[in-house]
Amino acid sequence: MELKVKFELEFPIHASPQMLFQYISSASGLSEWFADNVNSRGIIFSFFWNGSEEKAELISSKSNSFVKFRWLDDSKDQDECFFQIKIVVDEITKDVSLMVTDFAYEDEIEETKMLWDNQISDLKQVLGSS
Repeated sequence: MELKVKFELEFPIHASPQMLFQYISSASGLSEWFADNVNSRGIIFSFFWNGSEEKAELISSKSNSFVKFRWLDDSKDQDECFFQIKIVVDEITKDVSLMVTDFAYEDEIEETKMLWDNQISDLKQVLGSS
């Protein structure tokens, strides 16, 4: 069975870490840009796209810094794979970026990167940040 490959993307974004954290860590915030709808029960988040549901477990988070989720699916490498959205602030310029870490099968990496580009573009629109 083929294993997923880790990749990282960085997106400059004009917003405060405190505001960004609300959009990446809460069901209501994620519903505004990441999925059609998001519900959470404790650490289990349900993401809805076009009528289909995917569940993920919030495995780690730090206020105003990052969230890390693991998809609850039946892939062989589920335990090693996650997606993380980290807020990075440049110490000198104070520029803010989102660093996304995700996993995808080799032949799906470019498609997955494009999905992240679209999702972050939606987030920037919601934030009024271009």
